Amino acid sequence: MSETGPSREEALSLLKEYNQNEGLIKHALAVEAVMRYCAKKRGEDEVKWGVIGLVHDLDYERFPNEHCHKTQEILTERGWPAEYIRAVVSHGWGICADIEPQSELEKLLYAIDELTGLVAATALVRPSKSVMDVEVKSVKKKWKDKAFAAGVNRAVIAKGAEMLGVELSELINDTIMGMRQAAAEIALLGDVEASPNA
Repeated sequence: MSETGPSREEALSLLKEYNQNEGLIKHALAVEAVMRYCAKKRGEDEVKWGVIGLVHDLDYERFPNEHCHKTQEILTERGWPAEYIRAVVSHGWGICADIEPQSELEKLLYAIDELTGLVAATALVRPSKSVMDVEVKSVKKKWKDKAFAAGVNRAVIAKGAEMLGVELSELINDTIMGMRQAAAEIALLGDVEASPNA
């Protein structure tokens, strides 16, 4: 690990050491992509924000009942910087952790973790099965349908947007744009030509 913190390669290797579930790995890659996109937009460290996004659910497959707490243990044992560990644990605030997101990075991770799920679900019901032609209005329409992607905690997303001081539409747009950067990796490239409004 360098002085600047863990590399993406180290983070990805660690993620795959603890996770074999393809869905969880795709989710981690989606969150990483959005974190990187938002870091770039804000002039922040893309690698750092991405790495934190990549390992945020590190313990979820093996230790679902100790989510966040086990990650804290694993990353501490591996000598990860305290700032990274705190950020990862804070995304479980009010659900499985009591560390409240404070920094812009932490608030963003808290907000987009659930939102990537809603955007992915919205993409998968489109004819194209692609995130490349998902629009903000489509996600907002699905947001209102509580039966759609019912597992997505909309209250957390709304709270995250409020904490960041951004409109929900902006947060959704950033999430879509970020996920587009990793569309192939997260299996959401689809076939845009199959879309009626491509």
